[in-house]
Amino acid sequence: MSNDWVDVCIQEPLDAGELLSRLDDASVQGAWEDQGVVHLYWPEDQWSDERLVSLRLILSDLAPSLGDVPVSVKQIPSQDWNEAWARSVQPLRIGRLVIRPSWESITLDPNDIEIVLDPKQAFGTGHHATTRMLLMWLQQDIRDGEMVLDVGAGSAILAMAAVKLGAASAVGVEIDPVAVDCAREYVAQNGLSDQIDIVCGTLADRPQESRAAANLVLANLDRQTVLNLADDLAGSAIRGARIMVSGILIEQQIEIIDHLSGLGLVCSERCEEEGWVAMKFLKPESCEGEG
Repeated sequence: MSNDWVDVCIQEPLDAGELLSRLDDASVQGAWEDQGVVHLYWPEDQWSDERLVSLRLILSDLAPSLGDVPVSVKQIPSQDWNEAWARSVQPLRIGRLVIRPSWESITLDPNDIEIVLDPKQAFGTGHHATTRMLLMWLQQDIRDGEMVLDVGAGSAILAMAAVKLGAASAVGVEIDPVAVDCAREYVAQNGLSDQIDIVCGTLADRPQESRAAANLVLANLDRQTVLNLADDLAGSAIRGARIMVSGILIEQQIEIIDHLSGLGLVCSERCEEEGWVAMKFLKPESCEGEG
């Protein structure tokens, strides 16, 4: 059996975690975005033309406005893959937050908050703009004691950041069982198992008594998923809560704002980065103005 690898390079700064989720291919052993290029790695003996066709179909669905996204395929020896993987997960600083793999040490400033994350299949390491924007907002908005709901939790990086910044607790909801297993490991690795619960399933699967309990809802998803879950997102938040939505392309924001406004939510702030937009909504204290 060959020990070599296939490096599939996608020349667009897509979300590696979302791409992996869409592929639903257990043979992919690594993925990350590096300077606008997404790298996916397969063992050479598990790569095929059929996988390339499937990847191109998913890319056309993920980014229809981009046309044919350039994709290149090259073979690399196993030792080079290991070196590239380690190089790709250097410590990352986002405001006060420092995200690092366990094998990389870093000197922290007095106000720094550290999250240790050893990426396995790149379910949200903080590198993508959609995640960075929410991580910056959390540093501004956590006021201590929040009950956080992280929808589409991925690696649980947002839930972990929220709790380390002062939130009382967090529930992460994720439909991908592989991501759930990774997230639970990360939560334990960071000593947060008593404060963060990772649930495999959907918002609709949550017990009725646990709904409408969050005063901060995080949803780093995609346009269609946000639209599909809009009622559940609004229904999961108590009155006066904040709902932060990311994973939306700039040209999609009006549709999202109109839809959530129709549910009585108020868009209070927006942030744009690299063609993506994050939006902050408030759920009014009273029923006035709800549609």
